[in-house]
Amino acid sequence: MRYLPLNAADRRQMLDVIGAGAIDDLFADVPAKSLNADFDLPDHLGELEVERALGRMAAKNQAAGAGPFFLGCGAYKHHIPATVDHIIQRSEFLTAYTPYQPEIAQGTLQYLFEFQTQVAALAGMEVANASMYDGSTGCAEAALMARRVARRRKAILSGGLHPHYAAVTRTNLELHNDEVVIAPPDPTGAEDIAAMIDDETACVIVQNPDVFGNIRDLAPIAEAAQEKGALLVAVVTEAISFGAVKSPGEMGADIVVAEGQSIGNPLGFGGPYVGLFATRQKYVRQMPGRLCGETTDAEGKRGFVLTLSTREQHIRRDKATSNICTNSGLCSLAFTVHMSLLGEAGLRRLAMLNHEAACKTADALGAVPGVEVVNQSYFNEFTLRLPTNVEKVANALADQGVLAGVPGGRLWPDDPDTENLLIVAATECVTDADIETFETKLREAF
Repeated sequence: MRYLPLNAADRRQMLDVIGAGAIDDLFADVPAKSLNADFDLPDHLGELEVERALGRMAAKNQAAGAGPFFLGCGAYKHHIPATVDHIIQRSEFLTAYTPYQPEIAQGTLQYLFEFQTQVAALAGMEVANASMYDGSTGCAEAALMARRVARRRKAILSGGLHPHYAAVTRTNLELHNDEVVIAPPDPTGAEDIAAMIDDETACVIVQNPDVFGNIRDLAPIAEAAQEKGALLVAVVTEAISFGAVKSPGEMGADIVVAEGQSIGNPLGFGGPYVGLFATRQKYVRQMPGRLCGETTDAEGKRGFVLTLSTREQHIRRDKATSNICTNSGLCSLAFTVHMSLLGEAGLRRLAMLNHEAACKTADALGAVPGVEVVNQSYFNEFTLRLPTNVEKVANALADQGVLAGVPGGRLWPDDPDTENLLIVAATECVTDADIETFETKLREAF
């Protein structure tokens, strides 16, 4: 390597220090099929050829706004006011980075402080950080935080937790040799997760609304966790639900993790997104990530600083509460601008529009012969049970311009009980014509 000054002896010495026999040993946890993947790609192309090739690939995608769109499962299509994009593209925001020097970063620190205030209010908690990467990594960080607080090494994950969140959390905990118990998926939301909590449990992680759309009362789970000395981690993947569903903090959650994409951030083919993280004041010193605080300067004027920075950039890595090196600053700003435009009344109204759209969609699709709406309750997402192969139906509707929902088999490929499930989301962007088209195409598919 041209710019690496290390020779073979240097590398051998470093390997000896960490107890590795060879450099390949450092990648032992990466599956061989991923590490040595044989991609069907040409060795090299010119810039123009690359642009054309990628353009042809991109043309195969159907944009979210190109037709009826009912996809959800953690990423939702919502209207974003033009003001949001205008503000976040201002140069002082777009080029800002980590606010280590408060004397020249007051603007960045202030909006992060306001962001934290909004998140804490939405979650019903006392303190929030200045964002995580996304909801799934925030969920994993919550589990790691719970093990520090409870001083235990067992996590119980609800079957209603998004499987991607569960996978990220399991990966992080198992690297610490912790025990991870994942309940089987339950589309009815009837699982008795409280009965699984024992004296060894550090935390129980429950999503609300869950991945199937069910709304749950977290209070009994919080009580059961408290009796056993465990923490309740509440996960929210649809941030608009904060405008309609009782906050996790009010129901007794100890840590609240959420995906903030729904507010101010577009789908973007999977990112970048923004993780929300809030907890109770007594746990603030164990909270991961960045925290902005309010103070006064030498002249007594209001100012903002980073505080309680127990991240790996600030202290010894082995003492850090988190090794996440940055936050989703621009996405946090987009969230804050959109929330400021909405206000409490606007968020509640937006949540009601989402619920109304979901009710109309569920009523229409539930009337199709052979189709069953599984949920007893939902916000803007619900699950259908179909009498035929869901994957084929979803693909057939996609070919006709209708993105009908997420087949259960894509989320749980090894679980035959989810093969006939279709998870459908309806937001304020769904029109009556979209619902009618979906219903018509679904009938034709049968």
